[in-house]
Amino acid sequence: MIDRRAARGGVTGRLLRAVTAAGAQVTYALIALCCAVFLISPLSGFNPTYGTADTLLAAQAGYFERWGVIPSELWAGSAQALLTPLTALFVHGSWLHLLGNMLFLYVFGAMTEERMGRAEFTFFYLGCGYLALLAYAAAHARSDQTLVGASGAISAVLGAFLYLFPRARVTSLFPFLLFLPLRFPAWIVLIFWFVLQWMAAQGAGNGPGVAYLAHVVGFVCGFAYAWGRYGRGARVKAPATATEGESQP
Repeated sequence: MIDRRAARGGVTGRLLRAVTAAGAQVTYALIALCCAVFLISPLSGFNPTYGTADTLLAAQAGYFERWGVIPSELWAGSAQALLTPLTALFVHGSWLHLLGNMLFLYVFGAMTEERMGRAEFTFFYLGCGYLALLAYAAAHARSDQTLVGASGAISAVLGAFLYLFPRARVTSLFPFLLFLPLRFPAWIVLIFWFVLQWMAAQGAGNGPGVAYLAHVVGFVCGFAYAWGRYGRGARVKAPATATEGESQP
């Protein structure tokens, strides 16, 4: 969400008005698509065609195997396996997984899309997301655990946002501060988030859990892309814009 009262003037204010007018159509379409895929899948529990109890569990396992990334199968070279880093970007394992990712995409995606343009943002999102999941699969090449979720692509959006809007004001909730809403420049919040992901990736195994390495790779890809593509002249340094989100996806 954007605080309009804090973004009335300057380059950032004009960008905010452009985002509001354009509607960030790709960002909203990605959110809608992820939500729709989850609702019709056996993971939401809303589709009665998948049955209940053991039948439902079997359907969920089959769904993950079909659309998610299985590192040990990815490197076998089949066309279907090579597509899974794309299809996995639209599959989420739970309501919490889905809503957490979509919150971050909603908060940081609109302004990044406006700066890049719809077509470029679409390819950026899909390309960085693919690379993030591919990197995770390469690091855990023998793993049979399925990897799903848009976290790698959304981490790339965070990385690009950090480069393009380093001084945008971000409202964050920090658990160790009793969830008090505090506002910081984006560079503080996002660098703090990246360090947490990096530290978590060092201790993560190849079993079930959060793919922190995909977050790290996605973030680095997003930042590097924005840096190489737009250069120093594209950065918005005015601290006017305020976005709202959580400190940890």
